[in-house]
Amino acid sequence: MKELQHLNKYFIKYKGKLLLGVIITIIAQIFALFTPKLIGNSLTEVEKYISGEITDLAIVKNELLINILIIVGASALAGFFTFLMRQTIINISRYIEFDLKNEVYQQYQNLSTNFYKQNRTGDLMNRISEDVGKVRMYAGPAIMYSIRTITLFACLVPLMFITAPKVAIYTLVPLPILSFLIYKLSRAIQKRSAIVQQFLSKLSTFTQESFSGVSVIKAYGIEPQTKEAFDEMVVEGKNKNMDLAKVQAWFFPMMILLIGASNILVIYIGGRQFINGDIEFGVLAEFIMYVNMLTWPVATIGWVTSIVQQAEVSQQRINEFLKVKPEIRNEVKEITPIKGDIEFKNVSFTYDDTNITALKNVSFSLSSGETLAIVGKTGSGKTTILDLISRMYDTNQGSVEIDQTPIKQLNLNSLRQAISIVPQDAFLFSESIKENIKFGKEDATDDEVIEAAKFASVHNNIIGFKKGYETILGERGITLSGGQKQRVSIARAIIKNPNILLLDDCLSAVDTETEEEILSNIERITKNKTTIIVSHRISSAKNADKILVLDNGKIIQNGTYDELIEQEGYFKELYLKQLSEKDL
Repeated sequence: MKELQHLNKYFIKYKGKLLLGVIITIIAQIFALFTPKLIGNSLTEVEKYISGEITDLAIVKNELLINILIIVGASALAGFFTFLMRQTIINISRYIEFDLKNEVYQQYQNLSTNFYKQNRTGDLMNRISEDVGKVRMYAGPAIMYSIRTITLFACLVPLMFITAPKVAIYTLVPLPILSFLIYKLSRAIQKRSAIVQQFLSKLSTFTQESFSGVSVIKAYGIEPQTKEAFDEMVVEGKNKNMDLAKVQAWFFPMMILLIGASNILVIYIGGRQFINGDIEFGVLAEFIMYVNMLTWPVATIGWVTSIVQQAEVSQQRINEFLKVKPEIRNEVKEITPIKGDIEFKNVSFTYDDTNITALKNVSFSLSSGETLAIVGKTGSGKTTILDLISRMYDTNQGSVEIDQTPIKQLNLNSLRQAISIVPQDAFLFSESIKENIKFGKEDATDDEVIEAAKFASVHNNIIGFKKGYETILGERGITLSGGQKQRVSIARAIIKNPNILLLDDCLSAVDTETEEEILSNIERITKNKTTIIVSHRISSAKNADKILVLDNGKIIQNGTYDELIEQEGYFKELYLKQLSEKDL
């Protein structure tokens, strides 16, 4: 139960409703206890009439009628309060599920890019869905039935001892045996539950990747191999779940057996006492009803135990992520305005997951409103510079300053709100094209959306679709071509009207004519914005105020476009190569 202590803060939050649920549960059980007692009294009255102890039939009928009316009324009230009990406590579990999912999702948003490189999407999805669902069962049904069982035992056991102590002792004999068996089975369930939950994460990851990469699977014609791999995983999952089910299957038969043993003991011991005249016939019937009232609560002990064990495993998996400390933290709570001056001072950076050094003693400065182009070979560190500016990572050595202030001393939200970034791999959501563009500015008008699309040279493509801007995109924007996705991403960045615009090789999938048009539009709208353009094309750097050439994490050349064309080196070689390719 140590891992489930994380939920205590939610129980405290809803303590009022939880207390009300406990009170309603107690009231429901008290009304439920009326029925056995009144049925026992009724049978006793009938027995007395049959034996001649009572001769007036009218008295017996009157007594039975009163008992029947009370039984009906008490049963109706017990049913009503049981309904309220479920509405109260089960609702609390839904509130806790809502809060816990929000907590996990908020943690997911706080965690750094490194975390997502080291964990798979399917596993993340499984923990926020399947695992939280298991925990909800503990916060709702498990607690509700536990309270009900405890309340019933607290009320019923003393009543049984008051009515017939000897019969009560024999009736309760099987319960300690039951408790011991439950303890042993619980240990086995916990181990198997952990195995099942881990496998569900593996299965979720496999299916998520298969659905996302279905076009690649079809293109390579590996559907049979994928199906075979899936079939193997399904069989493995079935075996693991069967191992768990076999242990869980012991609970109900074992409990029914022990409850049956209690009934036999009641009939045998109680029957002998009735024959000897120690108890009345109604008491014997009353005890049989008491035993049957205990049947379901005692049977639920096993079910509740199983729920608790599975919830413990699931909460442990959730806590593993909740305990991860975000590498990128917002150390400054006050809002910090961002102008756009950028300076790198001897910055070095090594990726933790690959141990690759992407930048080595990189230094440069960029004034607000200037445009910087960064060119270089694949893996030279171009994208890393943009990630450091947007604080997706923090430097290992050196410092990044924005407006002459170390980047860690800026409010993280203010920094990122001042930045628009167009990644190399354009990511679009499964929403309409308009909503994807408005992602950069949620309250944007339709006119602003259209204007941004025109700047990105994608407006004509969009209005060519049957539903225009209302066209719903497939997963990751699969409805659009590569160039269209990049241009929609550029429109999304432009509509935000940022102080800093970062373009990460986002024109690689468009033709040179469209590239010229987009760059011309960007030049017009970014006169007062700090802009960094990462590209493999020399043409993208033509209008930049400064150009950096990177190789193996180091700046090997820097200057203006005209200066670098005249210098011997990578930039000139790339210029001549692309010029000849253009002529061809």
